[in-house]
Amino acid sequence: MHKSVLLKETLEILDPQPGGIFIDATVNGGGHARAILERVGGKGTVIGIDWDKDLVEMLRSEAAQKEYKNFHVIYGNYKDIETVIPKKIIGTVDGVLFDFGYSSYHIERAGRGFSFQKNEPLDMRYDNHGANTTAKTIVNTWPQDSIADILRACGEERYAREIARAIVQGRKEKEIATTYELVSIIERVFRGRSRGRNIHPATRTFQALRIAVNEEFENIAEGLAGAFRIVRIGGIVAAVSFHSLEDRIVKTFFRERAQKGEVELVNKKPIVPTQNEIQMNRRARSAKLRAARKINISL
Repeated sequence: MHKSVLLKETLEILDPQPGGIFIDATVNGGGHARAILERVGGKGTVIGIDWDKDLVEMLRSEAAQKEYKNFHVIYGNYKDIETVIPKKIIGTVDGVLFDFGYSSYHIERAGRGFSFQKNEPLDMRYDNHGANTTAKTIVNTWPQDSIADILRACGEERYAREIARAIVQGRKEKEIATTYELVSIIERVFRGRSRGRNIHPATRTFQALRIAVNEEFENIAEGLAGAFRIVRIGGIVAAVSFHSLEDRIVKTFFRERAQKGEVELVNKKPIVPTQNEIQMNRRARSAKLRAARKINISL
């Protein structure tokens, strides 16, 4: 079951009140959205956005079964938040939440190759009904230097060049079609090498491919900018990130807007999980929560 990370802290930051209007821009399994829904009550509104059509249908079905008449789930990319939400609520939204981690659904049930621990097709698209590039396309057709670049830029992989070289050599013999085939190639690179932190040798490569396939870094800045344009003065935009590269984008965006007098930082340092939460949910160990409040109507 998917456990929402930093749920208590997120609710404290957003402070949903009865009748409030909130958007969960990355609704995933709906954990944060349900908690916000309880706070805003029957007169409030919660909108969930996700670009995984299968997840959207699951959440819509749940909302119908439980008669959540004020919980609306929209199929779309959070970078397009301004255009996918109802125009009538623009400028009245009390808060927007981004949770940039993937859902346990993607690991356990999606069947799209998000995990190196399951043998699945190399897809890695959140929106598998869309036309964006798959991980299989990248590892089988991209030039070696381009593969190395994304492993380094999106995964901070120390052995990016070596892994890229091994991938290109491997695909000459046979198309790389599944997660286990890719893992086997990566593991050969790491034989006799120091792995650094106690993580699986494929961790950073899979992270990098997922980010590249879904253009996650490009989407973050666009989504944050759109969120500030739709919240009211005093409205809050909160973001939960799960690795240093995501957090750097959020931190830089908030600080630049704060320096321009457009927003004020709710927390100057990121909020991190308690040891108790980390013990209960290992996925939480790298999470960081940042938030900013809109103070300038020019946004």
